[in-house]
Amino acid sequence: MPSLPKRNVVLGLIGILGFFAVWQVATWRIHNAVLLPGPLAMFEALCGLCVEGRLWGDIGASLRRVVVGFLIASAVAVPLALALAASSLLRGLLLPIVTFLRPIPPIAWIPLAILWFGLGDPPSFYITAVAAFFPIFINSFSGAATVEADHLNAARCLGAERWALLMRIFLPSALPSIWTGLRIGLGQSWMAVVTAELITAQSGLGYLIQLSRLNLDTDVVIVGMCVIGFIGALMTATLSYVERWVMPWRHRHVD
Repeated sequence: MPSLPKRNVVLGLIGILGFFAVWQVATWRIHNAVLLPGPLAMFEALCGLCVEGRLWGDIGASLRRVVVGFLIASAVAVPLALALAASSLLRGLLLPIVTFLRPIPPIAWIPLAILWFGLGDPPSFYITAVAAFFPIFINSFSGAATVEADHLNAARCLGAERWALLMRIFLPSALPSIWTGLRIGLGQSWMAVVTAELITAQSGLGYLIQLSRLNLDTDVVIVGMCVIGFIGALMTATLSYVERWVMPWRHRHVD
């Protein structure tokens, strides 16, 4: 009997093959390449984009915008969350503002981003940072807010100052929640960059999809969607792998 990971791989391959089979049958039934091109047409479009080099440039543009926005959001959200968890004064001042801004979807910021930063990369940086900020902040704050009072009191008795409390108590205790926020924030940022590129950019996977839609190149549209899904899954898998190095104690019971 195959082990669980091998069994999951086999089941995953069967599911993918079944999906392509259903897709091909639907293509035959619709019989309209503009409405729904088949898997073979999509594969041919993918090969053509790779040979031209166009796809690699768009992937690089989207990844650059996501990485910059994600790093900006992480650099702001994590320290801010720890500071608010450690200070009741800051919590009273800033938490209502964050609570008010959080329900606003990233796409609603696009008009302001264009007015403030123009077109190109800067508005995309802003949108991806906004999309990633709130999941990272909320999870980081929740993790830091649940720090045991006994741990804080013990550290204070040993002479720990506020900075030491943040780095030695709040940060390690909140690290699992912070990592969860980073994973969610990266996913949100990746989805947001595609939305931003539909409007504000002249490159990237979102722009590729928009341009192909206008040209009725539905096969290229589907290629862009599949690439977005693949890269998003690869990002999640990469963070899960890195987590084993950052927090090995969370996986010892599995190994």
